[in-house]
Amino acid sequence: MSVLITNIKELLQVRDTNVLKVSGKEMKILPTIKNAYLYIEDDTIVEYGSMQDLTSLEAEQVIDATGKTVLPTWCDSHTHIVYAGNREQEFVDRINGLSYEDIANRGGGILNSAEKLQNTSEEDLYQQSIQRVHKVMKLGTGALEIKSGYGLTVEAELKMLRVIKRIKKEFPIKVKATFLGAHALPKTYKEDKKGYLDLIINEMLPKIEKEQLAHYMDVFCEKGYFSLEDTDRLLTAGKKHGLTPKIHVNQFNAFGGIALGVKHNALSVDL
Repeated sequence: MSVLITNIKELLQVRDTNVLKVSGKEMKILPTIKNAYLYIEDDTIVEYGSMQDLTSLEAEQVIDATGKTVLPTWCDSHTHIVYAGNREQEFVDRINGLSYEDIANRGGGILNSAEKLQNTSEEDLYQQSIQRVHKVMKLGTGALEIKSGYGLTVEAELKMLRVIKRIKKEFPIKVKATFLGAHALPKTYKEDKKGYLDLIINEMLPKIEKEQLAHYMDVFCEKGYFSLEDTDRLLTAGKKHGLTPKIHVNQFNAFGGIALGVKHNALSVDL
């Protein structure tokens, strides 16, 4: 399928050479072409330029973009778009002065989401989640990372990852799945962190690898959640099952998580 977009008011992010990233003053530069065209074949950009340079290109579909701007889709690299219910009350709690830790200690936060998800069927979870996927696509998102981590049991974490896999299969959007079983300690393991680490390593990871349910493994490395030692053990195990490391660090405290991410050659270090 070939598509030719013509008379584009402004075509954004056009560069003479490929760049991995921009930083500093370079972030203030947005390369554009006014009155432009864009030619696509089989979802690949083949050619673009000024309308005055457009010759005799033929396409199966021609789109007149007069008065419109064309830009690349967004890449959302950190989402929790698969979840059940919501935590609207916690916004009120925050407004009333409670901290993230206060809410978590009262049974809110991640544990609240986990309880709701555990009691939601896989089909219902999928239906709730695709409504959000439709919305972000309409807002211009074309690539989406989706984390698990609101299950915190073997069954619920696998349920989340299967929903993510189904979204990847059924939607015209690039999807990457991240296993975040180490998001918080479930209530049943509140006094047995080692037992939960063993559950992740010995039960969750082998099943995730067998079903090919994730690309990455993430850990919430934070005081009161998972220590540097816990994170090191988990990421080491994840790599044995083919998962690329990622880490949540420095959300509340800085105590060496970034250095640990570097040690494991983590793809990203997120807040």
